[in-house]
Amino acid sequence: MTDHTRRTVLRTAVATGALATGTLAAAPGAGAAPHGGGHSGHRLPTYVFVHGANSSAGGWAPYMRELALLGHRTLAVDLPGHGPDAYFPAAYQAPQDLEALKTEPSPLGKVTLDDYTDHVVEIVRRVRRNGPVILVGQSQGGLTVNRVGNAVPELLDRIAYVAAFCPVKLPTLLDYLKAPEAKDSLAFTIPGIAAAPELGITRANWRSGDPDFLAKLKAATAAGYPDVAFRALLNTLEPDETAGIAVTEARVDAATWGRIPRTYIRFSEDRMIPPALQDRMIAEADALTPRNRFTVRTVRAPHMGPYRRAPLVSALAELARGIA
Repeated sequence: MTDHTRRTVLRTAVATGALATGTLAAAPGAGAAPHGGGHSGHRLPTYVFVHGANSSAGGWAPYMRELALLGHRTLAVDLPGHGPDAYFPAAYQAPQDLEALKTEPSPLGKVTLDDYTDHVVEIVRRVRRNGPVILVGQSQGGLTVNRVGNAVPELLDRIAYVAAFCPVKLPTLLDYLKAPEAKDSLAFTIPGIAAAPELGITRANWRSGDPDFLAKLKAATAAGYPDVAFRALLNTLEPDETAGIAVTEARVDAATWGRIPRTYIRFSEDRMIPPALQDRMIAEADALTPRNRFTVRTVRAPHMGPYRRAPLVSALAELARGIA
């Protein structure tokens, strides 16, 4: 891989860091006895949320809380190397050593999309014993949703993409960010840490006080947020991500993934995955399986999600309709 490509991947990871969520929240009376394989009766579905790059389960927490208050069961996943297992370089702590950040190794360098997929498949298998499953991914998390849908379609009652990558014709996330429909993306405008290529990671300094970095990051991911809310959001993000995720094959399989009911929640103000690029992936998927098309909902929001959460909560709540 050339130095130019590695820098591109670095910026891609900074660009795709996003939402995530917290812990299991079950509706009252939802504790029916476990069962194997299918489901019977009126069992409440469980939402399984997958976060984006540089994020963790904690980012989904506000949405999980609101869904739980509406009576839904929700569970967020910490992907390998994230959440409690996240790696925070010593040079990332105050006082920061920006030069050391370029060379300090990270365990994320050995994590792959296969690891993400295997982890979520195991969680889905366990959750499925309690009833139907709705798998939801945001941003880079869409790659994992694709892979899990390819692997275990029989365990999923619906899949959903929240301003997420869904490779269909092109093989990788990076390929889509190079497509004509991504020409308005600000993904490659965000300055990042030039981590040594041999580390196998991308690294972002979310604790930076550089006004240029903060302005470009906000424009790309959270335009319209009050500055105080934007800073709070930055403090939920993790510095390291696996570089290889953005260049790993993640296309859907019509015979497996293609038979799962699916929803795409578009973000109309997204400057990372522009609406035109979201629409391209939707159209490609619908052409692949014309008898099983995306249900599409649009929420006015930047890439990090709406500052006022109610519209996205409503769109997520709708995913459970008709599943029992």
